[in-house]
Amino acid sequence: FYSSLGQYKTDVRVENDVFIVSYNETLEQPNWVEYEVRNIVKNFDRRGMNFYEPKDVYTSDNNDYKSNVWDKGHMAPAAAFTDTKEKLKMTFSYLNCSLQFDKLNQGVWEALEAQERVWAKKYGTLQVRIVLRFEQDHKVLPTGGHVPNGYWKYITFPDGRKECFYFPNSAPTKKWGDYKIQCEVERAKTYF
Repeated sequence: FYSSLGQYKTDVRVENDVFIVSYNETLEQPNWVEYEVRNIVKNFDRRGMNFYEPKDVYTSDNNDYKSNVWDKGHMAPAAAFTDTKEKLKMTFSYLNCSLQFDKLNQGVWEALEAQERVWAKKYGTLQVRIVLRFEQDHKVLPTGGHVPNGYWKYITFPDGRKECFYFPNSAPTKKWGDYKIQCEVERAKTYF
């Protein structure tokens, strides 16, 4: 887990059949995650699947999510990868998980994910990039997990059109469409 300097790494790249992630071992959270939303047929259910720690990368774990308001928020959503059991299981890696406020995860975040699947069915495969935001004074849990202040979500349609959003990591006060922002040149570094 340690770099040659004896520290956790701030940019561990992992790519699999579901997502590409830049993982920050120091924060125990992703820096960013990229994935595609395809028009698929659901063949498998997530029932009984649990998050697991990957080999060779130091991530958050179940202790970070016990008895608090933080959900194990999928970045690449499980529902977008129900076409194969293998892909669905890959979404349950802690590499693809963030300390996400429960009402955000189960509210407008989930609603936008559902809308992405509708768009994929209508327009074709979408490219999605989520970038986590950490401000200097962000919350750090006693277990060591760092809580993001928010999430940028960049969605690119097959014709090149983009939809961009920013969600604070707190209880939502609006509908998902109200979190839309002007698409801008992405920040090269959004953590420290």
